[in-house]
Amino acid sequence: MAATMPLFLTRLLRPFTTFSSLRLAPDSSASLPAGAEKATIAAGCFWGVEHMFRREFKSRGLYDARVGYIGGNTSSPSYRAVCSGATGHAEALQVTFDPEKVSYRELIEFFYKMHDPTTSNAQGPDRGSQYRSGIFWHDEGQKGVAEEVTRKVNEKWWKGKVVTEILEAGEWWDAEEYHQKYLNNNPGGYECPSHFLRKFPPLD
Repeated sequence: MAATMPLFLTRLLRPFTTFSSLRLAPDSSASLPAGAEKATIAAGCFWGVEHMFRREFKSRGLYDARVGYIGGNTSSPSYRAVCSGATGHAEALQVTFDPEKVSYRELIEFFYKMHDPTTSNAQGPDRGSQYRSGIFWHDEGQKGVAEEVTRKVNEKWWKGKVVTEILEAGEWWDAEEYHQKYLNNNPGGYECPSHFLRKFPPLD
């Protein structure tokens, strides 16, 4: 029976593990490599988002990638609470990168290629505000790039249907440790079917 169960059901039926504790990631430049920057995005189930970004940028300036929760209205949200939709958080990815090797613009363009930004509070079979599409900028420069790229992809790639929110990054909470590198550790685990790289023409 388990071998034929749809992948999205295995995600829904997987127990809510409580062995790993949630922690607020330190927001300090001292914890980053010299010159490193952060980018934070939400694109549905964070397992597949992390997996795709690691695979694409692991040798092109990616220092680290952490899955977690952002955009909500409570402190120390658990996975169970976020999945209920009651906390307002999105499942998200925060990457630390070397801007000399990969630009923030490249990361945002990849974001718009690897998921469907036209579905409100949903991604593939996953439904709920925690699966919304969002860009959470860390400075005015990122905000400008996010707005410009969003405008262009909305016109040229997604036919005016983009619903991605663009917001200032607020408090970030690392997800429980068993979520980190989930698909690396569980190769047969659930991956949202909307997470694949589209072939779009260059924006410029």
